[in-house]
Amino acid sequence: MRKLALTAALAAGAIVLAGCASTPAEPQSAEIRVWLVGADTPQDARDYLVSTFEEENPGSTLVIEEQQWTGLVDTLTTALSSNDSPDIVEVGNTQASAFTSVGAFRDLSGIQADLGGDDLLPGFVEAGTWDGKLYAAPYYSGARVVFYNTAQYEQAGVSVPTTLDEYIANAGTLASALPGVSGVYWPGQDWYNALPYIWENGGEIAVQESDGTWDAQFSSPESLAGLEQVAEVMASSLAPKDGDETDVWVPFREAQGATLSAPSWAYWSIVADADQQPTALTDTLGYFALPGKDGGAAQVFAGGSNIAISAKSANPELAESAMKIIFSDEYQSILAGAGLVPAKQSLGDQVAAASPELAAVIAEAAANAKLTPASPKWADVEAARVLQDFFVKIATGGDIEALATQLDSDIEAILNG
Repeated sequence: MRKLALTAALAAGAIVLAGCASTPAEPQSAEIRVWLVGADTPQDARDYLVSTFEEENPGSTLVIEEQQWTGLVDTLTTALSSNDSPDIVEVGNTQASAFTSVGAFRDLSGIQADLGGDDLLPGFVEAGTWDGKLYAAPYYSGARVVFYNTAQYEQAGVSVPTTLDEYIANAGTLASALPGVSGVYWPGQDWYNALPYIWENGGEIAVQESDGTWDAQFSSPESLAGLEQVAEVMASSLAPKDGDETDVWVPFREAQGATLSAPSWAYWSIVADADQQPTALTDTLGYFALPGKDGGAAQVFAGGSNIAISAKSANPELAESAMKIIFSDEYQSILAGAGLVPAKQSLGDQVAAASPELAAVIAEAAANAKLTPASPKWADVEAARVLQDFFVKIATGGDIEALATQLDSDIEAILNG
């Protein structure tokens, strides 16, 4: 299991656990390496971090190294146990406990107040806390919202849905009315967008029993009802059946899909291309919160990240200096302006400031957002890619009940192993 591998790697590397007390030394000039994942952190924020850090720490430099979400758990497991560990790392909120629980991160309790204290997103603080101490602070949050091409909706004669059933029906209508266009653009591996259908039908991913074991729930009647709806919406999609959610806004902004459910911060990549030039959807883009089974906003996956200092950072004091910049109002406001929900709750009203209407949609969606099971081994489930494989098979017409039964078995073997 990956958690056991990480534990062994940390032990072999003779890491002094981050919770141990030490007297901070005077920071020495050095190069600080910060690992950010994917392209979600805007360039303005990266530039601000580098310039501010180097101004505040003369003689030292900060280098940002971008990692990929695919395979991140394995990449971090190797890097955090090596003698060349990065100093600061971003990790998915659902992956954080896999590392906090084995001493891979430095204890941040001593600077928690400097990072925001009680102003930090509580759910993400919980995700980054182990044994009462904070090891991975919230970085940003966000919920998935639905973007749609207003011109294509008008052409197909459909309107913004108010229930999940209407949303599903729209997907088929749009696909039929617009040949060559996905009703809902949905690559097969994208399991994040499937969770609302399960939750809205009363299903769960997995529940913990009184004896501490986990019972996976994909094959429950409630979850199966949601998975049947997933298959119906996937049938309206012309996205690759084995594709993932990376850069899904590119085909969408090229009018290959009439609807796209994506993290709120995708807005900026939809209305502007890689050269920051307006796209075809700049003037024909609408958005709404995914509707629930009985109306209102559906329960959607609460995406986002935590950020931590490696327990093996060679320059922890300089790393703390960089963390304080990351949690400054200035840096967090840049994240908010890019459509990310900042780590500080007091800055939440700045989200997507260029579009107040979108800010309201994000708030509506985030109000009902949920997390994956709170198990330190959940990161192993993601790393094993059993969810991605499962939904690819659904996208290609597999037997949903049989696949769900096998998935439950696979998940339980990991969580209870």
